[in-house]
Amino acid sequence: MTLADYMADCLLHPEHGYYTTRTPFGAQGDFTTAPEISQMFGELLGLCLAQTWLDQGAPPGFVLAELGPGRGTLMADVLRATARVPGFHAAARVMLVEASPRLRAQQRATLGTHAVEWRDHVDELPHGPLYLLANEFFDALPIRQFTRDARGWAETVVTEADGKLALARTPPMPLALLDHRLTDTTPGDVVEICPAAPPIMAALAMRIANHGGVALIIDYGGWKSRGDTFQAMRHHAFTDPLAEPGHADLTAHVDFAALAAAALPCSTAYASQGAVLEALGIAQRSTTLAARLTGAALQNHLAATHRLTHPDAMGQLFKVLALHPTGTPLPPGFAPETRGQP
Repeated sequence: MTLADYMADCLLHPEHGYYTTRTPFGAQGDFTTAPEISQMFGELLGLCLAQTWLDQGAPPGFVLAELGPGRGTLMADVLRATARVPGFHAAARVMLVEASPRLRAQQRATLGTHAVEWRDHVDELPHGPLYLLANEFFDALPIRQFTRDARGWAETVVTEADGKLALARTPPMPLALLDHRLTDTTPGDVVEICPAAPPIMAALAMRIANHGGVALIIDYGGWKSRGDTFQAMRHHAFTDPLAEPGHADLTAHVDFAALAAAALPCSTAYASQGAVLEALGIAQRSTTLAARLTGAALQNHLAATHRLTHPDAMGQLFKVLALHPTGTPLPPGFAPETRGQP
């Protein structure tokens, strides 16, 4: 089977899938996302959405949405930070795109008394102004992986060898789907594509281009896929992606160029997570919070700030892609040179 089919079964199988049977987030899980590292992440992104809402005329009714909301921590921080923005909460219809009943229950507990609606798919979000966050959502979508050869492209597949799962490659052949990568790759290069991502981006872009709003896509990856990035994480450590199907988180780096190409006719901006958070004022917010802390709490807070922003940590590995209607101001956090492709 292709890597895409393998990932889909391992992650989403209704009885044995990773996301349907486990709680993967936080110290007791397999990985920790930025909202779990520090409240500052959600606070600053929430204020970015609110300022964009004001810059676009403060539409009286809009959808405030998140894709893949985990335990609901990010949305809780967004709602807390925006509570004092006049009219923002009154105009917002909060929606979480989450198919897992197990995670929905956690999100409901985290968000408490806030009025929240759930949807299974992006296509189910209403048409209208949309202000959306997607943090570490696209990296978990199934990928297909190809290695360039003098005769074309060989696809990585999962097979069986000596009673165990193993990786193999199909015979190389020309592939129109990757003709556009012939100019920037050479034989031996690996390219990954995510078939599910373009339709999702097109659905978001259509709503934002037609009705206003913004989408902030935050994930690890880069501009144009190159190299083998298929990986598994369990107990906060990398592991063999074939060793324990359904018991480890499977991901791949996000190709932001492909996301941006699928987002037309929206305008886009692209920058590192560290640069965006710095521009949004994380240094000032960190100083304010640090003034209330001492001892281990202070050290943990300073370590969290470093982890979110430093180039040697998440600051450069993670990127942010913003979608907004053409002709509207850039969302806060993005400089003019971040427009379009790097």
